[in-house]
Amino acid sequence: MDAYSGYNQIRMHSTDEDKTAFIVDQANFCYRVMPFDLKNAGVTYQRLMDKVLVNQLGRNVEAYVDDMVVKSASINRHFDDLQELFDTIDKYQLKLNPEKCSFGVQVGKFLDFLLTHRGIETNPDKCSAIINMRSPSTVKEVQQLAGRMAPLSRFLSRSADKVLSFFQFLKKNDRFTWTTECEEAFAELKRSLASPPILTKPRPNLPLLVYISASNRAVSSVLVQEQEASQVPIYFVSRVLQGAKTRYQKIEKLALAILVIARKLRHYFQSWVGTTTTTKDMDGGMKLDHPIGHHHNNNSNISLLILLCMKEPTNWRRL
Repeated sequence: MDAYSGYNQIRMHSTDEDKTAFIVDQANFCYRVMPFDLKNAGVTYQRLMDKVLVNQLGRNVEAYVDDMVVKSASINRHFDDLQELFDTIDKYQLKLNPEKCSFGVQVGKFLDFLLTHRGIETNPDKCSAIINMRSPSTVKEVQQLAGRMAPLSRFLSRSADKVLSFFQFLKKNDRFTWTTECEEAFAELKRSLASPPILTKPRPNLPLLVYISASNRAVSSVLVQEQEASQVPIYFVSRVLQGAKTRYQKIEKLALAILVIARKLRHYFQSWVGTTTTTKDMDGGMKLDHPIGHHHNNNSNISLLILLCMKEPTNWRRL
């Protein structure tokens, strides 16, 4: 569901109306409602929705600025959830745009993703934009590729390693040269986007598993959960290493991988118990290599790893 002219549903404070003044045909006007181009308009509207939907957010409603999604486990429950939302909207005199509202859907677009009964899937349009893209010939085209990659990285295993060869042009002032290595990496990226995985919603009362991996220039991890005797992905996380971090020892890079995913997916680990393991194959079945605590015999390194993990307020099971 989409709010009708969302920002304009918030009244400007009478003492601040003059600050929105503009001139048209030699006449002065000002807004009595919040216009769309104010610096903090989006933040203000999001704060309003957080207050209005405080009793529903996370339970049966998700809201991002003026977009709302009502989620239900059954059709009968869905009617009750919709009625609850409509009562809340009516109470605060908000208005919805009927042309942008859809009801009873099994598949819907939300925040550049597809929400289905199977889980979170990539938007085919976003994938096609990269698959049909020709090889970049300028830094600007690499920047365009980086922008298109942003909403898709959570679906890609070791995404930082996949894009490192050509994203390095964004950091350097060297002359742009599209090498064979770049072309091979770009082709591999397209193959990955041709059949991306479906990300699954974690189930309550089942533990989470985090597989981590580290290369010379990147750290990667994947959050999974075992459901019906198979491990299904929930979220992929990857980060390029820069500066002194590229000189970290292997155990330090693995610790960094834990910190990166713990900070990014903090909301998962506040409700679930997590077990961390290293992996040799995050793409093909996420094969278990060794539990971290058994992977290194250096007690000082293990202590460092545990210390770094304990800095994050998560429910880690430390092996």
